[in-house]
Amino acid sequence: MAALTSPFVSPILLLIASNVFMTLAWYGHLKFKAAPLALVVLASWGIAFVEYCLAVPANRIGHEVYSAAQLKTIQEVITLLVFAIFSVVYLKEQLTWNYAIGFALIAAGAFFVFQGRSA
Repeated sequence: MAALTSPFVSPILLLIASNVFMTLAWYGHLKFKAAPLALVVLASWGIAFVEYCLAVPANRIGHEVYSAAQLKTIQEVITLLVFAIFSVVYLKEQLTWNYAIGFALIAAGAFFVFQGRSA
C-alpha cells in the first residue's frame, strides 16, 4: 500500500484515472451524434472537471520527484495508451499499423526525456 502513495507511483495512477475521464469527455460523445452540441459541451465540461481534480494533484505530487517535462511526457504516453484502448473498445475503431508505429515513435521520444538529469 505504501508503494501506491509514493510520489513516484501515485502521480502515474492519478494521471491514468484523469486520462480516462478526459478521453471520455473529449471522445465519448462521438457515439451520441444526435445530441445537441451545447448539451455535449456541458456534459464534457462536467466530466473534465473530474479530470482536473485528479490531474492537478498528480502534477503537484509528481513534481516532488519528476520534472515538469517528465510529468508532461508521462501524461502524454498515458493519454495515448488510454486513447488506444478507448478507441478500440468503446468506439470500435481499429488500431492500424500506422497508428501503432506513430504511438511507438512518441513512446521512443518519451524514453529520451527520461535520460540524463531529472527533477
